[in-house]
Amino acid sequence: MINKNELKNVLKLYLVTDSQILEGRDFYKSIEDAIKAGVTMVQLREKNALGKEFLEKAKKLREITRKYNIPLIINDRVDIAMLCDADGVHVGQSDIDAPSVRRLIGRDKIIGVSTRTIEEANLAKKEGADYIGIGTIFSTSTKLDAKLVQLNTVEEIIKKIDIPTVLIGGIDLKKIDKLKKLNSSGYAIISAILKENDIYHEVKKWISSI
Repeated sequence: MINKNELKNVLKLYLVTDSQILEGRDFYKSIEDAIKAGVTMVQLREKNALGKEFLEKAKKLREITRKYNIPLIINDRVDIAMLCDADGVHVGQSDIDAPSVRRLIGRDKIIGVSTRTIEEANLAKKEGADYIGIGTIFSTSTKLDAKLVQLNTVEEIIKKIDIPTVLIGGIDLKKIDKLKKLNSSGYAIISAILKENDIYHEVKKWISSI
């Protein structure tokens, strides 16, 4: 079980899964390679997976993340998180609210909430989120309908909301220097890592850059 006092450090390089980006490559090997190279947290996010497939992936990924002592977060599906004993759940603005998630998963688990305004961030903190995701930062192919958050808004949220933050959305190595000055706890990355054939060495580049 993760120590919540260490959460800021654990969010440093937060890998969010998307098996479609892997284009047939081995899902579990790809995630394990990323963990071996230095990814600090993993979120299982499989928008097109049905319940049975989602649960199977969650259980297998739970075994891998435990092997390396890496926290596993489940996107949206509180039931799946409970069944695989994940470290926590990440929810969006249209998902189950944080207090309801807390009643289900208990006090010791992690809750992350997606936000894009100072009002949403304030509410997430008030309702017991352990960390907030801020985005979408840049345009991204993994969420075509996402609205972008201006960088001055991101800066305001990070300064005013004193819980860990993670930036998400279209972030790649070319943009990382622009974001480092915002002092977020970490970065949630999907395609910029998973699209690469050599995931292990790509993650090593990220670790060196951040």
